[in-house]
Amino acid sequence: MIFSTLEHILTHISFSVVSIVITIHFLTLFLLVDEVVGLYDSSEKGMIVTFFCITGLLVTRWIYSGHFPLSDLYESLIFLSWGFSLIHMVSYLKFKKRKNNLSAITAPSAIFTQGFATSGLLTKMHQSAILAPALQSQWLMMHVSMMVLGYAALLCGSLLSVALLVITFRKAIKIIGENNNFAFSFGKIQYMNERSNVLLNTYFLSSKNYYRYQLTQQLDRWSYRIISLGFIFLTIGILSGAVWANEAWGSYWNWDPKETWAFITWTIFAIYFHTRTNTNLEGVNSALVASMGFLIIWICYFGVNLLGIGLHSYGSFTLN
Repeated sequence: MIFSTLEHILTHISFSVVSIVITIHFLTLFLLVDEVVGLYDSSEKGMIVTFFCITGLLVTRWIYSGHFPLSDLYESLIFLSWGFSLIHMVSYLKFKKRKNNLSAITAPSAIFTQGFATSGLLTKMHQSAILAPALQSQWLMMHVSMMVLGYAALLCGSLLSVALLVITFRKAIKIIGENNNFAFSFGKIQYMNERSNVLLNTYFLSSKNYYRYQLTQQLDRWSYRIISLGFIFLTIGILSGAVWANEAWGSYWNWDPKETWAFITWTIFAIYFHTRTNTNLEGVNSALVASMGFLIIWICYFGVNLLGIGLHSYGSFTLN
């Protein structure tokens, strides 16, 4: 009873704090009040509090359940939310002396996953249950934690790529319209790979838009670093899962829906790294691939659970 109450308290504290952090970012990004003293520091401290609250929540659930808290969809969503806050903590500790707006990505991601996990849709999963026989293995911690951390990093990096595309397309469309006096149509999207590169570079390098150019470069750099980390986690997760599958089911690979989409996800981001090796394809083109990967990850992580079929049906989604 005490552990359940503590878990409930920590859940609501972390959700409330991260909501305040998002409100602060709304004020600073949309209302242009970033000059207000203490707003940025408050958002950073809020994400730190969120990280420790979710950490306490997971540890509490681990103690009273007797197993690592990654046995169902509810626990994996909480762990995913923890992964987002962990990414923010790492960037915060590395760049303490410089302003870091990564919480504009990690905070909404954390509140979305935690909000869904604590919603009424997953009430039956809130109470910890005895592990299924196939999950009673030391590989549970290794495989599932690596996969979920991989999802968290890849989602975060993909969102940074989406932000890069939004900034680039918005300004590029404006430039094309001003210089050619025609409405932007779908057929004109080819300018991204052909004739507008020089125009975009000239625009970005102007003194008026130098900050925007720096921002896109920072987004591209951060996206690449975080996706690289996530790809490593995903690879380790798939390999450890194959070993566990061989022990549990007698085969390293069964082309289960979850396994198939995990392989598709891995392939998409392998293509992303391939585009990065070509200087003509990096930037916008690699960001397009990463944005596609964002959708693929959600299909792999959550979409397959909607079906509730296959060997990975332990984390299936069921309405109450």
